[in-house]
Amino acid sequence: MKSDIQFLTTPTADTPGTSLLLHFDSKRYLIGNIHEGSQRSLIQRGKRLNKVTDIFLTGKTEWKNTGGLIGMILTLADTLRSAAASTAENMKLSRLKRGSQESLSTTPLKGEVNDQERVQDEPSNPTKNTLTIHGSPNVTHTLATARRFVFRKGMPVDVNEIRERKGDMEWDPTWSDENILVWAMSVEPDTSPAQSQSQPPRKRSFHDFMELTPDSQISSTMGPHDDIKLAEQELHDQQIRRGVISHMFNSDWRLDALFETPLEDVNMPAALFIRNAETRKIEQYSGPMPGGIEPLPKIKVLVRRPWPGALIAHLPPTKPSYTALSYIIRNHPQRGKFQPQKAIALGVPKGRLFSELTSGRSVTSKDGTTVSPEQVLGPSKSGGGLAVVELPSDAYIRNLTMREEWKASRVMEGVEAIVWILGPGVINNQNLQDFMAEMSRVKHIVSSEDCCSNYLSLDSAAAAEIRLHQIDSERYPIPIHNNQPATTTYISSYNSEAVSHWIPAQRGLQIQLEPAVTVQEHLVAPPLDTAKVLREMPKDALYLAKAIKHEISSELMQRELGAQNLPSSDSEIVFLGTGSALPSKYRNVSGTLLRVPGSGSYLFDAGENTLGQLSRIYTQKELLEVLRDLKMIWISHLHADHHLGITSVIKAWYKAVYGENYVEDESAKVSLREQSIDPAKVMLEQQRLFIVSDEAMNHWLAEYASVEDFGFDKLVTLNIWAAKPGKPDTTRMEWNGTPVGFNTIRPSLNQAMRTATGLTKLAAANVPHCHGSKAVAVTFDSGFKFAYSGDCRPSRSFAEIGKGATVLLHEATFDDELRGDAQAKLHSTTSEAIGVGIAMGARRVLLTHFSQRYQKLPVMDGISGQDFELESEKEASAEDSMAPVDTGELPARYKTIGEMVEDDSALTDLLAPTPRKPMAPTVDNVSPVADILSPYRSKPSSARISKVNTTRHKPANDMKIGVAFDYMRVKVKDIALLEKFTPALLKLYDQSLEHDSGGNSDEGQSAGARNEQINREKTNIGGGRMGRVRQSEGERKAVRRVVGLFDDQAKGDGRKAT
Repeated sequence: MKSDIQFLTTPTADTPGTSLLLHFDSKRYLIGNIHEGSQRSLIQRGKRLNKVTDIFLTGKTEWKNTGGLIGMILTLADTLRSAAASTAENMKLSRLKRGSQESLSTTPLKGEVNDQERVQDEPSNPTKNTLTIHGSPNVTHTLATARRFVFRKGMPVDVNEIRERKGDMEWDPTWSDENILVWAMSVEPDTSPAQSQSQPPRKRSFHDFMELTPDSQISSTMGPHDDIKLAEQELHDQQIRRGVISHMFNSDWRLDALFETPLEDVNMPAALFIRNAETRKIEQYSGPMPGGIEPLPKIKVLVRRPWPGALIAHLPPTKPSYTALSYIIRNHPQRGKFQPQKAIALGVPKGRLFSELTSGRSVTSKDGTTVSPEQVLGPSKSGGGLAVVELPSDAYIRNLTMREEWKASRVMEGVEAIVWILGPGVINNQNLQDFMAEMSRVKHIVSSEDCCSNYLSLDSAAAAEIRLHQIDSERYPIPIHNNQPATTTYISSYNSEAVSHWIPAQRGLQIQLEPAVTVQEHLVAPPLDTAKVLREMPKDALYLAKAIKHEISSELMQRELGAQNLPSSDSEIVFLGTGSALPSKYRNVSGTLLRVPGSGSYLFDAGENTLGQLSRIYTQKELLEVLRDLKMIWISHLHADHHLGITSVIKAWYKAVYGENYVEDESAKVSLREQSIDPAKVMLEQQRLFIVSDEAMNHWLAEYASVEDFGFDKLVTLNIWAAKPGKPDTTRMEWNGTPVGFNTIRPSLNQAMRTATGLTKLAAANVPHCHGSKAVAVTFDSGFKFAYSGDCRPSRSFAEIGKGATVLLHEATFDDELRGDAQAKLHSTTSEAIGVGIAMGARRVLLTHFSQRYQKLPVMDGISGQDFELESEKEASAEDSMAPVDTGELPARYKTIGEMVEDDSALTDLLAPTPRKPMAPTVDNVSPVADILSPYRSKPSSARISKVNTTRHKPANDMKIGVAFDYMRVKVKDIALLEKFTPALLKLYDQSLEHDSGGNSDEGQSAGARNEQINREKTNIGGGRMGRVRQSEGERKAVRRVVGLFDDQAKGDGRKAT
């Protein structure tokens, strides 16, 4: 049976680990690190996940190795669910087809079953595929911490935490299935004095700090030698965690199941319903709520049962594990060739008995003699195999190289390759090099940042950014990379003899296991051909871009830009992810960095691989400056695509501020009592990072802090409660139960918050999306105000707290034609997002969080003239975030701006635009270049927005709108320039859809599917608000004439053309 293992990733800026795919025709196995960016790299390589049944995690359980695991499981679950739905649909069609061909008689004959009965007898759910995750201790705890934001049905997940087996010299495999045998090696770091620094003292976990659960009290009372009780307690704790994971992925909980209970017994938050006594329809309950100040009526309400995973308030405590896991993996031995002559000689007749012997079963000959397979089969062949070894540091080398497995023939027979996943500097260790030399009979492949180049692993996104850079180099930087062959990055201190025994890992490198173990370097994926990307740039797009740049550099345009009168106009907004739901080839999930000179840096949401995106935008030195300047991270809500990158960002901040090997003395740590007495002092005496979000978000960080020390002790985790409607200053925050904020009754605390965060005000609003979803507006000393929506429907409360914003960053998941989808999924359309900007009188509006259906350029449909909808401040319930409610039985929840104006005078004031200083005349009115560019220009933003039916409430006359792309860096003063480049962008994407220089970006995609995608994207561009650019030959010549004129002027002035 043919099998092979291939490198999916090697260490780069945005794929920080090493992952491999073991391939059999019937199954797939993921091996190594499931790091942040794993899922996106699989999409880039066109690798499918539907046959993956097992994941073998190597190394320690830490976010560096497991940061992509939660997202990977969610994608696997959705893939299997789609496959199951497709199977069920095919079964249904098959039954219908079969039924149409049978007799129309409704009376079945005796012993027969009609179609209706057949459907009822068949299982309602297809067979469930179990995903098994093998790893070192704490993998179960890591997954269970995600119970508040992960819920899938129909894909059981089993976690196999592997611990060292003592005294087992029989060398039975740790795990096996029909394809492979696996021997796991749990390696602890060397505890000798020379290596002691590799295992730092354990920092207090969240449970040590807060003492929340009875389980922690039980553990603390146990004696040091009470091994039995400790084992029993650990088993009990693990059962709780495994139960949580079972409910996360294989629960029978139903969203639409309501049960009746007294109102006073309801645990909030919850969605409450009542049945109308007259109509008997279910309606949403709107009376006094449990926990409020109003007395509760003695009635019964209908509520949804909370799903079981969320009922576990606190997980049992754990502590960091330093065990690093490695594997020896082999195929099953192959039976020898069947020798029919021997079988015949032993009296076995031809036919079925031959097949039995070939399958490994004994048979009885004609004379009654038992004939075994060994008597008629040739010599068996050992299955091909390899070892996958991870050594995080030098401290693990000695214990790994001394393992008895290396000498056991039953384990090593057939193993002819070792994949080394090495931490920084480990490859230089002399003991490791000597071990490689001793094992020279096997092939050694090394994956480490020391020998693998920092190539552009996300080819499609990088190629798109390089094209954008040619259009506008100021706002679209080329991703930082090093595409040089890995052989040129060897360190000079390598032992030359040892180096000859190994080769560097590369993406696509494949090790064939059967029929023979061979390393197939011809399958290595080449790095992105950046020269080819440049050669394929549409010339017309470049001509347009050149004309636009000349227009921008004109004196009148510069005067107009200088007259904007924007506070903190040099503040920069950096887009780290502009896609929704899950990462794609072209867009990462949500993340936006705001840099305000003199105040600090602020991160708004941090989807998976946010740190990787930062590492592509900034050099290592620049990134350290950004991290040291980072003051606050805001997480808008607890959906995976908005926060799974926060842990690695915090850890990078912690190392940048406190150093790589910082260990704080226990006596210097701040207690909860000290923090509650004088929080201002604690905030200011050391540099701290503020994490502001819903309570559930901070609780997740606290629970994960017991798995590894990622800097949790240096955080200020603020739980936030939204402002009351109409009162933006009533936002509340607490730090471990202590009230803090910018307008508390303690002036010293208010000042400490301003000093530590660089802000003067922070206001939050509940928005309609999922439970805990909030939008935010932050204000600085200069008067600069930045408003961020997160995910939501257009919100009246958000418009209130963001009134007068300098910049509004709002989600625009869907185009206007998909408004129904936006309402059902609690997102916003393009026009609705702009409508919020109108409502709050924002000076600048940036749109982000686009559906991944818009692969490269989001659809920008025209404002249709319909009223914009602003929803009430009431937040969506936790259950509402999981599935739509049958709105036919619920009251209307949405009002238009016009309707709100009629019944709410406060909103009238809110919508009234703040007077602005008149803008200088635009270049379009006076520049001859405008005649050339006019066919490509969309109408000015104020003219477009004037189509809105809310005629009494038009935007400020200088409101500018921009669309975000990944890696884009734009200063506040330059947002007005984004629209100027629209003609060039449209021409770029109109002509580049036929070309995708993304390496293997379309691997696994049929030509028909690719052509359909191209046609769809062309249609999207053509139907957009910007309008599809159709340039005639005369127009092309006109543009070239203008560009030629620019070049002549530049030469005449002795200057290089812009």
